[in-house]
Amino acid sequence: MVSREDLESFLIRMGLEYEEVADGMYLTRTDSGAAPVVVHYADALLLIRMKVMDMPEQNEQSLDLYRTLLELNATGLVHGAYGIEDGDLIISDTLELETLDFLELQASMESITLAAATHMDTIRDLAGVGAGEGGS
Repeated sequence: MVSREDLESFLIRMGLEYEEVADGMYLTRTDSGAAPVVVHYADALLLIRMKVMDMPEQNEQSLDLYRTLLELNATGLVHGAYGIEDGDLIISDTLELETLDFLELQASMESITLAAATHMDTIRDLAGVGAGEGGS
């Protein structure tokens, strides 16, 4: 099973800046300026989450936005899924610590950051949010 020390070693190997913001909860950042990713070491699981943007008020375009997010979950993400939590659009993934290795963690983190970057324009357009609004 991956220990917290192993996890920190993986984050360093990926070239991520990180800080432990709570017990077992790490805020990671890349040099590319992408939104931070929260990595939470909890019991037998590693929870990975990225806030994509604040969800807009529901309007006539909301159905198109929700449909697109579900379609992206099915076709546009290798690891993780889009979801809504406390009014925020997030991408999250859950990995088992028992079998976790460096390459699996790296693939999950890269999938999440790539999805956020490549889907952002489409999501913002459907949400009716301009490029400088509603972000993380």
